[in-house]
Amino acid sequence: MPMDLSPLILSLKIALTALSIVFLLGVGMARLSMNLQGRMKWFLDVLFTLPLVLPPTVIGFILLVLFGKKGLNLNIIFTPTAAVLAAVVVAFPLMYRGAKGAFEQVDEEVIWAARTLGLSELQIFMRILIPEALPGILAGLILAFARALGEFGATLMIAGNIPGVTQTMPLAIYFATANGKVELAAFWTAIITLISCIMLGLMNYFNRRS
Repeated sequence: MPMDLSPLILSLKIALTALSIVFLLGVGMARLSMNLQGRMKWFLDVLFTLPLVLPPTVIGFILLVLFGKKGLNLNIIFTPTAAVLAAVVVAFPLMYRGAKGAFEQVDEEVIWAARTLGLSELQIFMRILIPEALPGILAGLILAFARALGEFGATLMIAGNIPGVTQTMPLAIYFATANGKVELAAFWTAIITLISCIMLGLMNYFNRRS
């Protein structure tokens, strides 16, 4: 009987889709926070970082209330879209804080010099901030991908465990273990551990570059 690789394929699809969203949101919000001051900056920083410290089941419950029948009722519960949503929420803080930290390390004098030369804020962002902060941004991106790939609690609550539809590798490990299929659980554990080690190796490389 051939091995069902749908958990691997689905996990990669969900993580990569979430990563593209997280990259745009994380970099954009990190840049926005640099222009804010006072309580608004503090509030947004707490809000954007909160999913990093909340238990995944709490995140899943909040998403279930917001997007379920008692909330916006968008008919995405127990679909791959819900799995992507859960991955985006849990991975976003890592991308946001990685980009924010990288932007804060860029020399302010370089930015002011660019303004005196007549560059617009968009030009400064694209031609100075992004290139200078790129190693830190890439490190945050890798961490966000690893977090999205390993998401379990929020995904289970909002997307469920539907084989071939929403069953990711972490879910496959949990339910294989619960059903006494230890070898299958060990197989998926080895796969996700290998991918995570590769991601950490890349992150360390970009951290050295930064």
